[in-house]
Amino acid sequence: MDFGNFEVSGNVIVGILVLTILLILGMIFLMRNVFAKRSLSGLKEKYEANPASSPLEGRNKYPEVDVFSLSGTFFNVGLMAAIGLVILAFSWTQYDTKIDISQYDLEYDEEIEMEIPRTAEPPPPPPPPPPPVIEEVPDEEIIEDVPFEDLSIKEEDDAPPPPVADDKPAPPPPPPPPPPKPVVDEIFKVVEEMPSFPGCESVGDKAERKKCVDEKLLQFIYQNIKYPAIARENGVEGTAVVSFVIEKDGSITDAKVVRDPGAQTGTEALRVVKMMPNWNPGKQRGRPVRVQFNLPVKFKLE
Repeated sequence: MDFGNFEVSGNVIVGILVLTILLILGMIFLMRNVFAKRSLSGLKEKYEANPASSPLEGRNKYPEVDVFSLSGTFFNVGLMAAIGLVILAFSWTQYDTKIDISQYDLEYDEEIEMEIPRTAEPPPPPPPPPPPVIEEVPDEEIIEDVPFEDLSIKEEDDAPPPPVADDKPAPPPPPPPPPPKPVVDEIFKVVEEMPSFPGCESVGDKAERKKCVDEKLLQFIYQNIKYPAIARENGVEGTAVVSFVIEKDGSITDAKVVRDPGAQTGTEALRVVKMMPNWNPGKQRGRPVRVQFNLPVKFKLE
């Protein structure tokens, strides 16, 4: 046996613990019966006929029923049991529940039509202005004599009075222009390095890593998903598709159901997607970018 890789399941530990308790209880009842039989074997007559030769020898009135005479043996048995239980506790291994994911995959052949948000219709344009009226201009225009009036200012004339200062305060300066709108990073659908579910970073081969990522993702989904009761009662099956954006830090945002078979299956798929840990972000030219991902979740009654 390789004690370096000694593994024990929880059921084995519980069984050993119950067996140890039963053995201890059995030992207690056995020793009680043994001492009870010894106490009835005429010890009083025996020691009255043969008294102890010294006080040290007679410190125990009846040595045959002295329970402390076996204290060393009981201590060693208890110590061995405690050490054994500690070793078993450190060797306790929890195994992940194996889920058959052979009937599931991440491929979805149907084209997903994104719902276009409805907006209010714009008001109709105003009517065009009326055409300009063309007036005829005569060929010769008679210019009447206009009397000349001298408007020059002479030195002897009184200068105009200086302008009177206005006591009103100056108007406030105009408000600063609004700040520019934040630049929203582009969301890609296909990039050079697609985002991946965590857990397979140590796999070197690209094909093997993709297979490992798909298995980890499917195991996470179908370990946490709960078939809605209303869908199970009505025999509803189908594939729900959840669309979400994997940000530059791997977090999941803007998760929404784009294909819902009904009977709360889409809501359940969305709940599981929101439980997912951060992904490894997608990269374009070596830089992390935002990537949209469509995840199909199949609901199938067994």
